[in-house]
Amino acid sequence: MQTLKYIITVLYILNCLALIIVTMMQNRDSKGASGTIVGSSTNNFYEKNKTRTREGKLKKWTIILGVAFIVLALITSALYVIVD
Repeated sequence: MQTLKYIITVLYILNCLALIIVTMMQNRDSKGASGTIVGSSTNNFYEKNKTRTREGKLKKWTIILGVAFIVLALITSALYVIVD
């Protein structure tokens, strides 16, 4: 059980580092108040194919790593309660 605890902890640390790196690679989306008031048209080519761009892929990986972060945090905390 100790080995599993160490493996999950290492995976958790690697996930944390990957999440930090992917988050820092993203561009800042600063539409501000004008973007909220005016809005944007979602009927253009870029909006329809946004997931194929670099920003779309980074956003997808941020969500995946964020969910993995939460799951690994719960597993890690459960293992530390059970093993200790």
